[in-house]
Amino acid sequence: MNNRPALLLSVLLALPLLLGSCTKKLLPTATSTTTPPMPEAVKAANLDFQFMTAKGKAQFGDQSANVNLRMRKDSVIWLSASLLGIEGGRLYITRDSVQVIDKLRREYYSGDFAYLSQRLNVPVTFDMLQALLLGNYLAPISPDTQPVVTTEGTVQRVRYAQAGLLIMQLVDLAQGRPRQLLVQDSVRANQITVDYADFRQLESNPQPFAFETQVQVQQHQQAPTLVTLTYRAVDLDKGRLQFPFSVPKGYVRKK
Repeated sequence: MNNRPALLLSVLLALPLLLGSCTKKLLPTATSTTTPPMPEAVKAANLDFQFMTAKGKAQFGDQSANVNLRMRKDSVIWLSASLLGIEGGRLYITRDSVQVIDKLRREYYSGDFAYLSQRLNVPVTFDMLQALLLGNYLAPISPDTQPVVTTEGTVQRVRYAQAGLLIMQLVDLAQGRPRQLLVQDSVRANQITVDYADFRQLESNPQPFAFETQVQVQQHQQAPTLVTLTYRAVDLDKGRLQFPFSVPKGYVRKK
């Protein structure tokens, strides 16, 4: 039986785990209630809103899934993925919890970021995932870490090292938005590259939004994992949102 659809949903719904596998030791397990501050020298403008909805698709190899994303800024990330009109999985993340339902395998995961760090050795923060999905600038976790900022034509290159990793971001000076995020661990030969494209102006918001996000995860000598998120509709502050999440009876908790 072809398990590519299940694999696609696993990759999409486990995106925080993929990120963490490349960012070992980058992030503390403790959570905070606010996003890190923007360094004064960095000329990026982050997307500001209270509630956001986005619809589109995720592409993984020759398979695709429809995606429904909802956010309450700095508070909740909710994602639903469906194949052929049938929901295959759901993700619910708060600042201190991660919950995933895989309806194709009738499994679910429920824990917190500390649990993920201890059991899977993949420390990830809410702020990191939120920045990736929004195409926002990812600030250093530690206020003592000062990025090196250089200007190369119309692009600002921002680099900083943290816990033995190199983090680099390319900021488009005309738009004030990141074009690329790179997280590199040369010792373990792990790397994440996130490219943003198809920037469009959103209604009642001055910051352009990237309607295409391509995430490539390279681990050790394995073939790279590539997931492309393409949005077809993005709305900000159209009203208060609900984030429904419940585990159906009979589902097995994934360890």
